[in-house]
Amino acid sequence: MRRLAHQLWAVPLGCVALCLVVAVAAVAIDRAHPDLVPTTLTGTPSGAQTVLTTIASSMITLVTLVLTVVTVGIQLAMGQFSPRIVQALLRDRGNRLSFGLFGGTAVFTTLAAIQVDDQRGFVPGLTVLLAYALTLASLVVLVLYVDRAGRALRVSGLIDLVGDNLHGQLAARFPDRLADLAPDDPAVVSATEAGEVVRIQHGQLVEEAERAGCLLELVPAMGDFVPNGAPLLRVHGDAGRVDPDRLRRLVGVADERTHDTDPAYGFRKLVDIATRSARQDPTTTVQAVHRLHDALRHLAVAELPDGRHRDAAGELRLLTREVTWDGYVRLAFDEVRTAGASQPQVGRRLRSALVDLKAITPESRHAVLDYELGLLEAGVRRALDADDDIASALTPDGQGIGSGPDVSRVGDRNDR
Repeated sequence: MRRLAHQLWAVPLGCVALCLVVAVAAVAIDRAHPDLVPTTLTGTPSGAQTVLTTIASSMITLVTLVLTVVTVGIQLAMGQFSPRIVQALLRDRGNRLSFGLFGGTAVFTTLAAIQVDDQRGFVPGLTVLLAYALTLASLVVLVLYVDRAGRALRVSGLIDLVGDNLHGQLAARFPDRLADLAPDDPAVVSATEAGEVVRIQHGQLVEEAERAGCLLELVPAMGDFVPNGAPLLRVHGDAGRVDPDRLRRLVGVADERTHDTDPAYGFRKLVDIATRSARQDPTTTVQAVHRLHDALRHLAVAELPDGRHRDAAGELRLLTREVTWDGYVRLAFDEVRTAGASQPQVGRRLRSALVDLKAITPESRHAVLDYELGLLEAGVRRALDADDDIASALTPDGQGIGSGPDVSRVGDRNDR
């Protein structure tokens, strides 16, 4: 029975069988009580039959289309992530119930259309109403299914799907003893769910700390993954005056980071694009570096937050971890430099960006830029052998290869 429950076809086939039984019962009730539902709700016999026939054919087309899309999506996920991911996708209960509802609606509306007798003017009212209700439910589930499928086939969705299954299996086989091992410290507010920090309501956290007369320290930084039960906040002061549940609600945790209040995540995405294409398509890497350069230029003279948040009276109430200028520069360039050191146009574009940033930033921010320039030169020298190739790869060039001083020139205004 357990093996049967894990088959993709088991739940949809069960839903279709259930719809068959319900349809037969509804038709029997309609024949016993032909005036149970007025025709003002179901429509005329010819109208009801036309609508039901259209619904039935549309549902069959929908089932075929959904199965095709799911098959293609699973194949892409298997090829890009892991061929072993298919089992978790096929066992997803929400997918199987959606297939069952679509298939059951198609069968139910087909049987309902057959029972309509245009010549005698008979419309099985209850059956038709149930068919309409199933159709409405299918439309709602279709929208939810598209949203669910879109999230599930993302890399974060697949990781969470497997991770949640693994967590459930471990919880069933092994007792959770972390609560027993963790010290009972009222000054530590622990997370009650696992996820990445996506929202920090600094103002309200400051207000809570001011009300309790304490100092709050947020343990994870924006974008950090927090395991269930891990420290979320530390209270410096009288911990008995704070509401842990209230504090937890002020720190949003979700399955995936967002751009809303986490600019470092934008850097992370651009770096992912740049590193994945460095060897096969360095021009794409250069395009990503354009945007990284532009973003760092925006931060070059900006006053970055120091993680110290005060109330209206100037009292320190909240400590958070913030990304520094050095952190943004290393996030933008470390991985791209390592991945693209052997590609001349990537090295040239990185050097161009670093030289430009050094020209506009205050001297206090030059250390990390000099550090990156040194690592870039060392990486290019390791990747390339010929001195001429090394010199070319370290020439600043805003296009990678195209606008450097060795491949372009400025027109002479004296030439006529």
